[in-house]
Order: sequence, then structure tokens, then C-alpha cells
Amino acid sequence: MLLLEPWEIESIHLKNRVVMPPMCMYSAGQDGWATDFHDQHYVSRAVGGVGLIIMEATAVLPEGRISDHDLGLWEDSQIEPLQKIVAGCHAYGVKVALQLAHAGRKSTCADLPKYAPSAIDFNPAEYACPSAMTTADIKKAVKAFGQAAARAAQAGFDAVEIHAAHGYLIHEFLSPLSNTRTDAYGGSPENRRRFLQEVVREVRQNWPADRALWARFSATDWLEGGLTPADTVENINQLQQDPSSRLDLAHISSGGLLNAPIKAFPGYQVGFAEEIRRGCGIPVIAVGLLSDSGMAEEIVQHGRADLVALGRELLRNPYWVLQTAHQRGADELIPEAYRRGF
Repeated sequence: MLLLEPWEIESIHLKNRVVMPPMCMYSAGQDGWATDFHDQHYVSRAVGGVGLIIMEATAVLPEGRISDHDLGLWEDSQIEPLQKIVAGCHAYGVKVALQLAHAGRKSTCADLPKYAPSAIDFNPAEYACPSAMTTADIKKAVKAFGQAAARAAQAGFDAVEIHAAHGYLIHEFLSPLSNTRTDAYGGSPENRRRFLQEVVREVRQNWPADRALWARFSATDWLEGGLTPADTVENINQLQQDPSSRLDLAHISSGGLLNAPIKAFPGYQVGFAEEIRRGCGIPVIAVGLLSDSGMAEEIVQHGRADLVALGRELLRNPYWVLQTAHQRGADELIPEAYRRGF
């Protein structure tokens, strides 16, 4: 079964192609520290046999958290608890990436400023209107991504993922629906892409050259006048032309910028991953209500994606990979301590 076979990118050797995608747990302290819950949550999935864990959105600045209880990596004191989690996952042969994020206008943190490319709110009934970022604000955020990447390296992460999806700050710059700036960071696709490109460059400068770096994208906004898969292909291809902003992989999701009618079903985003893989020549992670091992196998067998992420399914069932291995007659992949359970 190809899904359960090893796969490599840069210096990362994955024992299989199953990914636990980043999902906010809203369980950190207000200091942004990881807790015992996070340790148990992630290490249990490592015991369960996934090849790669991408830890949840971790804010590069206090005001960049989605909520008051999201993880942060804006100061050195936050390294140690993350280091413990990474070591715990490594003990079971699992690689760990960290998603670096800034919530932008979708932050719900109390008593902290809210910034976005433009002073356009996400949902006036639930979110305060953000302030349009000054050039100084932009430079501060770019630098913070780089500093957080350096701390992630100290914590021992195997890769970092830059969160450019789901309506958060980088996505807000990319989409014309949320970016109405008239300076170097707005207007043309090149200008709207500038913030992302500066973030990738800053992260690359602060991240070990032999470790993988990628980004998560919303391939489409699902709204007229918003980003399309063709726009995302172009954005990635432009990044790839410059070695300083090159990505090793793309994690393809969709939506999140504004409330939009989306007919979601198992695999509904796989076509976007396939289009970007074909249009950019870059490895991709497919995600989106995937839970069936047969569907996951079809995706990798037919080259629609290189890796498959199971979010909700791994929340329900940390041992999905071990159960799939047993069903496929690959009990040798099950740890000795667990084999009698199968």
C-alpha cells in the first residue's frame, strides 16, 4: 500500500504518507505556552503511527493569536515545552512540523490590537474592525516570522509551515477581497504577494537550509472576485523563481477569507491539490474530510497528491494508521507493544 510506504522531502524521511494537519486545540495558557494536554495530544498520534504531524497554528506575535488560548513562539521561554513535544514524537519515529501563523483580522484576543492589510472587518457581528497595517507594522510581522522560525529550529522541529490560508493575515494580503491597499503591498497580484514573499525569505534566512519549509494555501476563496486556483498556481510559481523564497511543498486547503457557500464532501479539495501539483511541479499535501483508506490510497497512487492529511479522523481515532495497516495485512508496521490489540 503506497500510502503506508516511506516518502522523503529535503532531509525529512517520513515512514508513511499520512499527515496529521494543524488543528487549533485552544488549550494553551494566555502566555502562549504548550501544556501537558498538547504533549499527550500529539504524542498519542505519534504512537498511532502517522508519518508527519504538523502542530497547530502558533502565533509569531501575541496579537497574532487566533484566540487567547493559542500557542505562541514570540519569545524564547516558549521553546522548552515545544521541545518536549517534539522529542516525544521523535521517540516513535514521527517527524514534526510547526505551523507559524498570524491571525490578522480574525484574531479574537482581548485587549490586543487587531491588524490587517486594510481596515475591512471579517464579520462585524463577531469581530472588531482591524486597523490597516503601516509599513512599520508589516516589517515587524515579517521579522517576527523569522524570529519564530529560529526558535522552532531550537525546539527541534523538522519543518515549518507558513500559514497563508483560511483568511488569516498572509491570506488577507493575497486576496483582493481583503486587500485594498494602494502601496507596494496592494493592487497588483505581484504587490499582494509581496508580504508572503518577504515572510518566506525571512523564514528561510532563519531556518536551517537542510530542513524543509513550506506553506499552506487556500486555493480558492469560493467567492466571485476572490482568489482562484489559477491565482494560487501563479503565486507559488512566482515564489519558486527566487531561491530565497522557494517552497519545498504546498499544503492545499481552501476558503476561510469570508463566509462562503461551500459544498463540502470527502475529498472536495483534492482537485485543487492536484491542479497545483501539476501546475507548479511541487509536492503537495491534500486535505479535506478525508477518512477512508481506499480514497487516501487512490489519491497517492494516481499522483493527485504526495501526502494525505486526515484532520477530524485523527481527532476521533489516533490509531487510524495502525488499524489501516492491520486491515491491509501489514501488521509489521504495528509497534510490538500494540500487536496483541489487533
